[in-house]
Amino acid sequence: MGPVPHDGHLLYTLSALQILAMAGALDDDRLDGDGVVRFVSGLQNADGSFSGDRWGEVDSRFSYCALSCLALLGRLPLPPWARGGEEGRADDGREGEDPPVIDTEAAVRYIISCRNFDGGFGCVPGAESHAGQVFCCVGALSIARSLHLLCEPTGSDPDAGADLLSWWLAERQCDSGGLNGRPEKQADVCYSWWILSALSIMGRVGWIDT
Repeated sequence: MGPVPHDGHLLYTLSALQILAMAGALDDDRLDGDGVVRFVSGLQNADGSFSGDRWGEVDSRFSYCALSCLALLGRLPLPPWARGGEEGRADDGREGEDPPVIDTEAAVRYIISCRNFDGGFGCVPGAESHAGQVFCCVGALSIARSLHLLCEPTGSDPDAGADLLSWWLAERQCDSGGLNGRPEKQADVCYSWWILSALSIMGRVGWIDT
């Protein structure tokens, strides 16, 4: 979806669906749900990432947008660990079922690949950690029932991965009480949303001075 006559984009598609959801209008006959699903699924790349539009820019924000869109429409396929099956491809080839509209497992693995040594997430693998990207990645993992993967590479402590991320988020609080988006930046109220939301998803709002 996009403002006519501009090209469709995942950012605006999610915004449109969120507005429809708030208005209780997701079942409006004018919404081409199947068309939205085709648009979203057509933007997934081979590595599991999503482009924002047909021009190909990749950003972890778009992964969040794609999973959110499909979840709002009730069309998000669950990864194997969330549906009780063994780990494998999202398309498990079960006879009589339509193939999944996206490879959710690959999407989740791509999001995890955007995590940095400091616990934060960037817009692509290796990019600087940023609070806005953290919210998008944590939110996407939550939607895909995959928050447990935050702890995957951390050894014996099952909370270490989420703790490291929560520490990074807590470090964003400035002397004013406000929150910044990355080190050495000024506080901005928009980051209060991104950071508090991410901490809330992980059950760690108490890690900052509220």
